[in-house]
Amino acid sequence: METVLRDAAAASRGAPLRALTVRVGPLSGVVVDSLRFAFESLAPGGPAEGARLVVEETKPAFRCPDCGTLYETPVGDYHCPACDSVRGELVAGNEMELLSIEV
Repeated sequence: METVLRDAAAASRGAPLRALTVRVGPLSGVVVDSLRFAFESLAPGGPAEGARLVVEETKPAFRCPDCGTLYETPVGDYHCPACDSVRGELVAGNEMELLSIEV
């Protein structure tokens, strides 16, 4: 929240913060409901008061080292759809990224 508010203040030159958009992967360790709760708890009385939090949730994505296939899969099912290998290398799904700040 500190980083977001610092960046928003620098970018907006005093304009109110309207929205934050973040991308969260299911293997990031971030619990989206907890993130929303924290935002709603920290926003009142500060520059983020009245702003909305937009969360884009992703699926895990893997690259199969055996056949080279790039694939998305639900959490818990990591089999390559092309060769059924379970040795996929994680390439997305563990991120938490701030995508945009709307002022």
